[in-house]
Amino acid sequence: MPGDYTRCPFSIGLFLSSAALVTYLTRLDKPKSKPSSVVLPDCQVVFVVGGPGAGKGTQCTLLEERLPGGWKHLSAGDLLRAERQSGGELGDIINKKIANGELVPSSITVKLLENAMNAAYHQNQTTNFLIDGFPRSFENMDAWKEAMQRHTIKFMLNFECPEEVLVGRLLERGQSSGRSDDNIEVIRKRFHTHQQESLPVIERCAKQGV
Repeated sequence: MPGDYTRCPFSIGLFLSSAALVTYLTRLDKPKSKPSSVVLPDCQVVFVVGGPGAGKGTQCTLLEERLPGGWKHLSAGDLLRAERQSGGELGDIINKKIANGELVPSSITVKLLENAMNAAYHQNQTTNFLIDGFPRSFENMDAWKEAMQRHTIKFMLNFECPEEVLVGRLLERGQSSGRSDDNIEVIRKRFHTHQQESLPVIERCAKQGV
């Protein structure tokens, strides 16, 4: 009859074979799901604080080398400076804050610390951390508690040093460090920030037994 056509078994078989081949190749092209990342376990943390130039980073490096149990030194300032050099929008925000001797939003700092802790654990199974330059404000502590409450704060180590010694150290460091915050104007701002925002946190932690 007009309009009728014969369904050839060979054609049908060829069509089904082609469809199966396309389906198989499509499955091959799909990216394989990545294995779930290992969750960072509960960690032990020591906060290392003190005025700018007090030697926090130097002492943490020595402690990292000498303490038993595998401790990792993380510098909040170094993490922020590394992010600043990334060239992104977040880096620009951090850059402006640091250049003015101001504190970076706590949520940013805590996220960078969390990322660094995860990286250290995945690389070396590290669960003990010396966190240098944190916390510097009550906002820092609140952000930490919100995101990192499960980790144990063993204690806070506070380095004290006369202001005139610190200024001398920072000015000398500024001759070779290339850091925009190692100049006398920003140094004074950083001291003011430390006195107004960081010292009250240290005092409260001392009262709370930290």
